[in-house]
Amino acid sequence: MSMVFIASPDGILSGPEFRVRCVLGKGGVTPAAAKREGDGASPIGAWPMQRVFYRPDRVRAPDTGLETVALTEQDGWCDDPDHPLYNRLVALPFAASHEKLWRDDHVYDVIVELGHNDNPPVPGLGSAIFMHIAKPDYAPTEGCVALAEPDLRALLKLCDDGSVLKIRA
Repeated sequence: MSMVFIASPDGILSGPEFRVRCVLGKGGVTPAAAKREGDGASPIGAWPMQRVFYRPDRVRAPDTGLETVALTEQDGWCDDPDHPLYNRLVALPFAASHEKLWRDDHVYDVIVELGHNDNPPVPGLGSAIFMHIAKPDYAPTEGCVALAEPDLRALLKLCDDGSVLKIRA
């Protein structure tokens, strides 16, 4: 059964019989049409939950009905609005601006790719909008949704290919 989860600026992510603490972007939330690359805002809307990436050297694959992909040190995400691979998984080294997915901290040990600005990507409307692990102090993200790893794993157990994350104002 496809699940719908709702993330709110009040720091709560909820779904059927599911409620946990979360954190959104340091720029607050913004309508998807107003989202801009680098604004730090989480885009308001309903975003399909797509692939789940994980660091196989640190954590086990999540138990989920979503596709899981083991990250490698060569995985990155293009955040250059002028590049044809904008808002796409890319192989490193990569000449254009990008984000490394294999990070020194633990926030990307488990990453859920959200279907924001991806079909097709519109240059400048935001890239790399993920659901990932929160920092220990729940510091705001760059526009993603973050929660504690045990909460993220519990959520992923409930998910299949039709699951959606809604970001609300």
